[in-house]
Amino acid sequence: MNGVGGSTAERELSELSRWPNPAPPIGRDEREARLAKAQGLMAAIGADAMIVGAGASLRYFAGVAWNATERLVAMVLPRSGEPVMICPRFEEGSLVASLGIVASLRLWEEHESPYDLTAQVLRELGVESLAVDPALAFFMFDGLRIAAPGVQMTNAAEVVDGCRMIKSPAELALMSQAKAMTLEVHRRAARILREGITTGEVRRFIDQAHRALGADDGSSFCAVQFGEASAYPHGLPGEQQLQPGDIVLIDTGCRVQGYNSDITRTYVFGQPTQEMIRVWEVEKRAQAAAFAAVRPGVACEEIDAVARRVLAAEGFGPDYELPGLPHRTGHGIGLSIHEAPYLVKGDRTPLRPGMCFSNEPMIVVPGAFGVRLEDHFHVTDDGAAWFTEPQPSLEKPFG
Repeated sequence: MNGVGGSTAERELSELSRWPNPAPPIGRDEREARLAKAQGLMAAIGADAMIVGAGASLRYFAGVAWNATERLVAMVLPRSGEPVMICPRFEEGSLVASLGIVASLRLWEEHESPYDLTAQVLRELGVESLAVDPALAFFMFDGLRIAAPGVQMTNAAEVVDGCRMIKSPAELALMSQAKAMTLEVHRRAARILREGITTGEVRRFIDQAHRALGADDGSSFCAVQFGEASAYPHGLPGEQQLQPGDIVLIDTGCRVQGYNSDITRTYVFGQPTQEMIRVWEVEKRAQAAAFAAVRPGVACEEIDAVARRVLAAEGFGPDYELPGLPHRTGHGIGLSIHEAPYLVKGDRTPLRPGMCFSNEPMIVVPGAFGVRLEDHFHVTDDGAAWFTEPQPSLEKPFG
């Protein structure tokens, strides 16, 4: 069946092993360069320091791969000089083991206020204007605002996004590995399909396959949609069982050293209808047109517009109307699965080499099915380059 069906989960998993020649992790020199770039961007917006809380941006700048909790763990980066890490004392050993940069530590006990401690650090540094990580929880921002009433607080998005949106060769290598791993998982997931298999069975296989290849934590997410459920961009609650003639839409990804993949494939279990073939081919053309329009200096929103013009010429839309494309054409990707900038109307950010995006101008036919082809590209000096080759055809989804 052209790569769809004919195998079992057990057989496919038995053939998988950890990814050969994995991409190297981000080194200290690169992190130090990121801090220096951030300091330059802080100067441009008039900020004396920046605070970044636990999450993707703290991993980006400091190498600390911690998720945000109710306890403040953060980096204060002054406009010049080394950063200061704010951390609970009982986490000191774990923090030291995780740090990928040189930084001083300021520690707080469980009964103490981390915001008072941070305000003291800001006074010692002579900070009058603080750029705040836009991902910092509001209760943490509010605690800082109350503890440091004399400090002007501004949005650090220009600094954080200004650094993170341009990927280095090392980042591109990690993302390339993650995406190649997920495409291999897609190939094998298609092979295990059979009449009656449930979406839950396929999701479990995809998670196990990502783990077998060495992804950070198995699947970072996984959406498996059969039949009419594919007409909902993020699916429907509950399980579906696969039937002959169903559209199969699988959207999944993983992380390698924190860097994300996110790939969607759409094909048919059995024989497609003529309408399925028509819609799939229009989707293919829209994705290809968006890719071909990429050039440094072109506004992000223009890539979205190009894809919509292809759809409109075939009677879809206009804009977000259905049948048609109900969401943006693409999103930035890196340490976050969705990050700035975005391929959507209103985002006028000029494309620059090193930016990375999804390309997924989905077509939804309400009450029937949806088709989404999603691959990712990075902007080059004269155009774009795919991380993974797009799906070649509906009948042969993996060539």
